[in-house]
Amino acid sequence: MRIGLNKFFAVVAALIAFCPAAEAQIVSDSSIEYVPTKENIVSRQEFADAGFGIFLHWGIYSMFAQGEWYLNRQGVLHEEYAKAAGGFYPAGFDAKEWVSAFKKAGAKYICFTTRHHDGFSMFATKHSQYNIVEATPWGKDVLKELADECHRQGIRLHLYYSLVDWGRDDYPMGRTGQTTGKDKSKADWNSYCKFMTDQLTELLTNYGEIGAIWFDGVWDHDTDATVFDWQMRPIYDHIHSLQPSCLVANNHHLNVSNGEDIQVFERDLPGENKGGYSGNMDISVLPLETCETMNGIWGYRITDQNYKSLDEIVRLLVGAAGKGANLLLNIGPQADGRLPEVALQRLEQVGTWLAKYGETIYATTAGDVPVQSWGATTRKGDRLFVHVWDDSLRELFLPIDAKVKSAKDFASGEKVKYDRCSHGVHLTLPQKSDTTSPERVIELQLR
Repeated sequence: MRIGLNKFFAVVAALIAFCPAAEAQIVSDSSIEYVPTKENIVSRQEFADAGFGIFLHWGIYSMFAQGEWYLNRQGVLHEEYAKAAGGFYPAGFDAKEWVSAFKKAGAKYICFTTRHHDGFSMFATKHSQYNIVEATPWGKDVLKELADECHRQGIRLHLYYSLVDWGRDDYPMGRTGQTTGKDKSKADWNSYCKFMTDQLTELLTNYGEIGAIWFDGVWDHDTDATVFDWQMRPIYDHIHSLQPSCLVANNHHLNVSNGEDIQVFERDLPGENKGGYSGNMDISVLPLETCETMNGIWGYRITDQNYKSLDEIVRLLVGAAGKGANLLLNIGPQADGRLPEVALQRLEQVGTWLAKYGETIYATTAGDVPVQSWGATTRKGDRLFVHVWDDSLRELFLPIDAKVKSAKDFASGEKVKYDRCSHGVHLTLPQKSDTTSPERVIELQLR
């Protein structure tokens, strides 16, 4: 859990101080324990403190308005699907407007899909002509514009990169992409691995400082008759050699592997398995992140207007923080480069809430009381924030060992009555003082 991360980071940093040679070492043997650099340790703490990020699934699949898995789910031949690039002209894309909206929403970082499973690269690359600069009439590097704007506005940029490719023949076919017209006989892992490494080198050398590389797709070979060796450790080491502070995340739905810096939970809070992807995962001591959609799907789908309410998003945000994790909330931009209007409305609402309550989310750890049906707790030093979702509650018992010095309503500053007992603290909850907030927050000052 994120609780205790400060102590963990301090211990690792101290070990590095006594082993300076480890900082420059590039390890390619997966059996050798990965030792993060000082820069990486600092980056991990900055990430853990961020609390909230925006995920962006955007590519030529947006033109079909059927979600990011359109190529696979509709049984379309890849060569026919690729023709859509010839009409991709996102004239509504404005990097400044995007980043400004995310920053105003209270997000501290952005994760952008540089290449999804359809194989189309949303950046300028010398290793495939199937990219936004060469294959589209738009002809501009949107990632470059986005990266420059992130650096200008002080928001960290993370880059999603798919390990799967439904179009390249050299990618060894897994359980997806079976109907896209790939030639299985041409599978060549060494060729494909070199292609990925070359592209990752471009991403880490042409776009300034990158906060993290976010991998996806290991699950594509989870039904193979024999264990598929992804050989990720040399790739991880290559990333760390290019940018030591760049964090590595892998959405593989498994326990963390040697060389990773972040643990990702898809559509679930750490320790839960409602989405069905986290059943084989233990919670590690690494910084944690939960990724979730703002509506029902990752990529833009014109019929999906099932956007989560402010109440639902705040519960996700608080629930993640209460478990020591960040929330990475996804938006699927339209094909024309604009963000859906409802998504913009939700961003504005979340930003208004975080402007008031961000102190209870940013740079906090999981609180003394685990997430409950009534709410969650977060902690910052000797301050415990009690987030209460249930408006009907008038009494609340907290089984905590710490001694309470004072209690107040976070929004109004009014004192809250509390009684100590041998097993914890009993709170008499006030009426909600901020009717615009989906929850009440009680701040306890601990001794």
